Amino acid sequence: MIFSRHRSIPLSLLLACLLLFPNAAIAGHHKEGPTKKAIVLAAFGTSYPQALGSILNIKSTIEKAHPDIPVRLAFTSSIIRSIWHGRQNDLEWQKAHTSIPQEMLTVKSPLATIAELQNDGFKDITVQSLHVFAGEEFQDLKNLMTSLRSIRTVKAKSQPFKKLALGRPALGMPGDQHPYTEDIAVAVQALKGDVDEARKLDAALVYMGHGNDFFSTGIYAEFQREMRATHEYPVFVACVEGFPDFNDMLADLKKSGKRTILLQPFMIVAGDHATNDMAGSEDDSWKTMLTQAGFTVTTRLRGLGSVDSWAAIYAAHLNDAMSQKHLLR
Repeated sequence: MIFSRHRSIPLSLLLACLLLFPNAAIAGHHKEGPTKKAIVLAAFGTSYPQALGSILNIKSTIEKAHPDIPVRLAFTSSIIRSIWHGRQNDLEWQKAHTSIPQEMLTVKSPLATIAELQNDGFKDITVQSLHVFAGEEFQDLKNLMTSLRSIRTVKAKSQPFKKLALGRPALGMPGDQHPYTEDIAVAVQALKGDVDEARKLDAALVYMGHGNDFFSTGIYAEFQREMRATHEYPVFVACVEGFPDFNDMLADLKKSGKRTILLQPFMIVAGDHATNDMAGSEDDSWKTMLTQAGFTVTTRLRGLGSVDSWAAIYAAHLNDAMSQKHLLR
């Protein structure tokens, strides 16, 4: 039926139309569907192709646990991101490293990754830290998330995010919601295989951690204590930066009675520090200095991320973060 603009529509007919076609009352108004979710894995990063597998193993673990949610990688190091970006036009390099995912050539910072996801319509984003402990890198990430959560708009519907959550590092973080001592206990169990390997060699197990110059690294000493107590085996942890350092570890190691050492990184990837500072042939590498001190040293270039039980720690912490209520309004 066609109505002339000069004739009024009877009220009874208008009501009948509204009852028969209820959606006509909201025609032209956009109705939002379910909030789109995304996951961001934030790591310091590595420029070593052979070390990248540790991070990709964690990503694969997360993707299997959340097959319906997109998972993005982000690197906090601008230097490492620049190295990967420089490989975009290096066809020879790409040809020699066909196993490297193309997404690595455009890897972004956590901020840029979150912004890109938000621009694509994702408003429920959980960022999972791939750090070992809550040091400088994690604190910067936490500050970023706090700042993004503070964004306010005049209208609630214009908020860029509906939820932003942050997953804690492997060894936990300060606070009473998830006691860090419980996270240490889980991490100690996750590395039982390392102790078993050291037993086979009758070797002391020595870890090189990265540490930090600006935050307390006492958690490494706590981890060492729990490794020894739980597995009843001589385990030593020292840091490139912070306490305990190499000399602290060496003095303790000499008292152990062990003359053979299994040396490996206590880092997510076996990248530059592990390859050069730990296992290199230079005079100041840990392997060289331990050998000069009279020890027989076996090195293992394996990042923590390649250990499935360690990757499972991040998956569990991600689940905890996703279940939290970090609503912005």
